[in-house]
Amino acid sequence: MKSRKILILIVFAAVVAAFHFLDLGKYLTLESLKANRGRLTDLRAAHAFLFAAVFVLIYVVQTAFSLPGAAILSLAAGAIFGVLQGTLFVVSGATVGAILAFLVSRTLLRDWVGKKFGGRMEGIDRGLRENGLSYLLFLRLVPAFPFFLVNLACGVTGLPLRTYALGTLFGIMPGSLVFVNAGASLAAIETVSQVASPRVLGSFALLGLFALLPTIINAVKKRREGNAIPFDRRLK
Repeated sequence: MKSRKILILIVFAAVVAAFHFLDLGKYLTLESLKANRGRLTDLRAAHAFLFAAVFVLIYVVQTAFSLPGAAILSLAAGAIFGVLQGTLFVVSGATVGAILAFLVSRTLLRDWVGKKFGGRMEGIDRGLRENGLSYLLFLRLVPAFPFFLVNLACGVTGLPLRTYALGTLFGIMPGSLVFVNAGASLAAIETVSQVASPRVLGSFALLGLFALLPTIINAVKKRREGNAIPFDRRLK
């Protein structure tokens, strides 16, 4: 087990170091995407299946290793594949990458966090086991919570993998669709921040609150039941 953890750490460090050493981030800019859109579209036309597979793999690696560039990749998906295929590839790559990040976090960090925080994690674990899907949908939909931090944080809790995968899959769909759809009209975009307008961010926040409604309703019901006077005591 210890050797496996060391191997994972080495691989993680090597990928992150290679990304920065080779300055791969220069290709993940809006300017670079606009300049190379024609070339990428030609490659996709010539090698449709291989190009799509490589794109999804790149998105998986970017997400799994918490590398920058997710927004540009989502815009590129719309510009190259169109809205429907682009959204499918983005959601697939991001979900698989998030699951890998979750598993790495659970393997490397969970024991340490458990020892460090002990009983303080019990309430969080219990809440995620009981209402994990609602909480995760809220975290995925509200832009205030960075994607990679949610991946790592969920890994150190008792959230079941199946719940995490479903919550991630459905939680990232709205945001992915917005960016992919914007990428389909790439020429009209001047900055990445232009895509995530205050109205769009507000809509995501509202969706996140709706996702929490079942949890809030259950909490209110439990509180009322706990405060209710037993029937036998009312007769006394």
